Amino acid sequence: MNTKIGKIRKVDLRELWKSENINFTKWLEENIDYLTDVLDFDITIESREKKIGPFSVDLYGEDDNGDKVIIENQLEKTNHTHLGQILTYLTNLDAKTAIWISSNPVEEHKRAIDWLNETTPDNISFYLIQLEAIRIESEMMAAPLFTVVTKPNTDIKQIGAQKKKSAQQHTLKHKFWKQFIEKINEKSSICQNINPGKNSWLTISTGISGVGVYLVITNQHARSEIYIAKGNKEENKKIYDLFFAKKIQIESDFQGELVWKRLENRQASKVEHCLKGVNGSKEADWGKITEFLIDSAIRMHRAFHKHIPEIKQKLKTGSA
Repeated sequence: MNTKIGKIRKVDLRELWKSENINFTKWLEENIDYLTDVLDFDITIESREKKIGPFSVDLYGEDDNGDKVIIENQLEKTNHTHLGQILTYLTNLDAKTAIWISSNPVEEHKRAIDWLNETTPDNISFYLIQLEAIRIESEMMAAPLFTVVTKPNTDIKQIGAQKKKSAQQHTLKHKFWKQFIEKINEKSSICQNINPGKNSWLTISTGISGVGVYLVITNQHARSEIYIAKGNKEENKKIYDLFFAKKIQIESDFQGELVWKRLENRQASKVEHCLKGVNGSKEADWGKITEFLIDSAIRMHRAFHKHIPEIKQKLKTGSA
């Protein structure tokens, strides 16, 4: 038996549905299974052209779990107006899923839907569906073709959760450094020209570019350190060695022992003073951390800064 094979031909959607709201939306209401075949859930349509103030959503229903679903249709390319309508309908109808159907989803709106899936709560979902119509060769009957362009998935939600966590951490760190700078300014002038940042560290100038007093907070400890990180490894080691040659005097001025790390296999070198067992992400630990960093930073800056002019001179003359 010979099987006939024909070519697929795309059909203008307006040949099948002259009007988007009167013809296509009504057809989809009665044939919702064409859409749900490409989704991972069923939809029961409750109403068509459901009113929300002066607006109306094309289709309104619920999914298998009883959560509300809105569907907005376009027989042309996506536009900003419909994107705004979808957000309006979703929030005003307390829906959990929004489905946007279009014959031509543009890239900018695809990225917008991806962003919404990434940033909204886990129980909110956005789908962008492309609608086409096809006919095989000279066959008179045409068939709709729904294709999922973008949808929520675990990876996107995890990325969104990570970004939210990161943003929260940045806000928390900014809050910590703000209160820290206010308190250290009551005792010293070394931070007077520094604005609070959003990172886990704050840098205080020593007078040599690339060499600073770094204050660092982590989830395990807080530390102050002289961090030597100029662009040249050899120069960093020279500066470290010049400081190390004055180790006894520096630790005497600091009034405590320091941890000296030349870091042979790395470009940078550093000298540390650490407080373990505290968590910079816990506001309950901020008092202890702030007290430690203020004391350590002032002592560290005083102990090292007095040697800066001599080191700068030696670097300049090459006598290091």
